[in-house]
Amino acid sequence: MKPYKFIISGGGTGGHLYPALAIAEELRSRHKTADILFVGALGRIEMNKVPEAGYRIIGLWIDGIQRSYSFRNLIFPAKLIFSLLKSIVILLKFRPDVVVGTGGFASGPLLFMAGLFKIPTLIQEQNSYPGITNKLLSKIVKTIAVAYLGLDRFFPKDKLNLTGNPIRKSIAEGKLNSNKAKLLFEQLPGKTTLLILGGSLGARRINQLVASHLDAFEKMGLQLIWQCGSLYYEQYEKYQSDVVKIISFESDMDQLYAAADIIISRSGAATLSELCCVARPVLLVPSPNVTENHQYHNAKALEDKGAALVISEKNLEHDFDFFLNQLIDPKKQEEMIINLKKLAQPKATSKIVDLIETLL
Repeated sequence: MKPYKFIISGGGTGGHLYPALAIAEELRSRHKTADILFVGALGRIEMNKVPEAGYRIIGLWIDGIQRSYSFRNLIFPAKLIFSLLKSIVILLKFRPDVVVGTGGFASGPLLFMAGLFKIPTLIQEQNSYPGITNKLLSKIVKTIAVAYLGLDRFFPKDKLNLTGNPIRKSIAEGKLNSNKAKLLFEQLPGKTTLLILGGSLGARRINQLVASHLDAFEKMGLQLIWQCGSLYYEQYEKYQSDVVKIISFESDMDQLYAAADIIISRSGAATLSELCCVARPVLLVPSPNVTENHQYHNAKALEDKGAALVISEKNLEHDFDFFLNQLIDPKKQEEMIINLKKLAQPKATSKIVDLIETLL
């Protein structure tokens, strides 16, 4: 029997890319000889990270529509037509058994053409409020895997499957030793570690807030692992000290979570699914700069279940001290840990690959 062929398309941000890599990892563990091809957007994070993970990738000349006036919007129709044509070439040459989309610019043209060619297709929606790409694709794909209830408001009900978000096996299993992870990040024994996550590029407002509160963190007995992002590392590396470990980006997120006692983070859907599995008390600061205000809706879903604290960027200066005191309160921590564990979906990736296998 010929080995199965899968195309996985998703990226633009880590929130779309890492679920795609988790799905690829599970597919390869089940089908050792499977041929897996990624399709991404040229110039985006996936063009580097996918080859690093050991997979082939083809880039499409595609971008999202900008919310403000931009020259990029003027050439969007040309990019879209070019990407649709290139998607046809990719599908005809590779001849996949199933095409999987995890959201992002590149998944639109590819999944659309796969649907027209009657190739079995599945999209995975990470957010509680879906983006425009998956909303449009939902009409043409065969199956939809979602992480939240209530998405029948946006998608055909008969296609929906509640699976949770795919996360890397090492994070889902959560078997890493906390003390060893702390040593890896040069944390002092016996001190509480606060992990700051602002995404791979970094979060300007979170970084500014952390820099202005370093003395306060130290007085509270906290030590920091501060992932400030690649855009901001040179600006903030001067704050490195015995109790402040500054990193640009960490690909071994399982080790990073294992080293943390409490977390301040953005609220991308993939990150929240990981946080539920690792069950660390968390203060979420949704990014206001994402389409459809995804991160706010994601964070609110956790807050409503008592699984996280949520503060908006505009209220950071005024309310941060109040929320920080809640974050370090043992009673509040215990409540969040219990509720995070209730929301955890450690078998989400396996469930999604089960759905893919039904399409073979």
